[in-house]
Amino acid sequence: MKECLSAAAAAGLILDGATVLIGGFMGVGSPHRLIDALVARAAKGLTVVANDSAMPGRGIGRLVSAGAVSRMIVSHIGLNPETQEKMISGEIDVELVPQGTLVERIRAAGVGLGGVLTPTGLGTEVEDGKQTIEVQGQRFLVESPIRGDFALIAARQADYAGNLDYSLTAHNFNPIMALAADMVIAEPDVIVPIGAIPPDGVKTPGVLVDRILARAA
Repeated sequence: MKECLSAAAAAGLILDGATVLIGGFMGVGSPHRLIDALVARAAKGLTVVANDSAMPGRGIGRLVSAGAVSRMIVSHIGLNPETQEKMISGEIDVELVPQGTLVERIRAAGVGLGGVLTPTGLGTEVEDGKQTIEVQGQRFLVESPIRGDFALIAARQADYAGNLDYSLTAHNFNPIMALAADMVIAEPDVIVPIGAIPPDGVKTPGVLVDRILARAA
C-alpha cells in the first residue's frame, strides 16, 4: 500500500532548488493540485523539466508567474509570454530541447542509458558545445540523460498499490517521467481498489510510485 498524502504535504517534500519533472502537454495531463500547492508554499529556485511552460495562470505557467522557477528544460515556450519575458531578462534560464530529444533524454535516465544519439540539431545552435560521434558514416549529437529529484505526474486512476493508468495526451510524458526521478508523486483523478485497473491497463507499475495524492475533499 502506498502512502496517500495531501497536496500541501507533498509540496512540503519538494525542496527549493530541486529538479522537478512535470508531466503534461500545454497543461493537459499536468498535476494541477500539486502545482497549486507548490505555489501556495512559495517554492523557489526550481529546475522544471517539462514539454512546455503552458500558459500564464495555467499548469506550469502558474509556477512561472509565481517566481518559483529558476531554470527550465522544455521543448517550447511559445504560448507563454511570461516565460519569454523572464528568459530575456535573465530571471529564468531556459534550455530549449527538440521534443523527441527531450523525451528520449528522460527515458535514457530512466532505463540507465549513458545518453542519446540523434541527428536532430546538427548544424544549429543545439549543437554548440556538445559532443558528436560518427556511426556507420553518419554524425550524431550525444545528448545527456535528464533525471529529476522528483517527478510530479497526473494519472486518470491509481490503485492503492500505486499502479497508474492515463487518458489521452497524459500518456505523452507522464509514464516516461515516472521512470526517471528519485521520488515519484502521482496525482490521480480517482483512487480505486487493487485489481480495479486491468493488468493490461497499467501504464506505470506501482513499484515506480512513491506517494499518491489523496483525493480532494
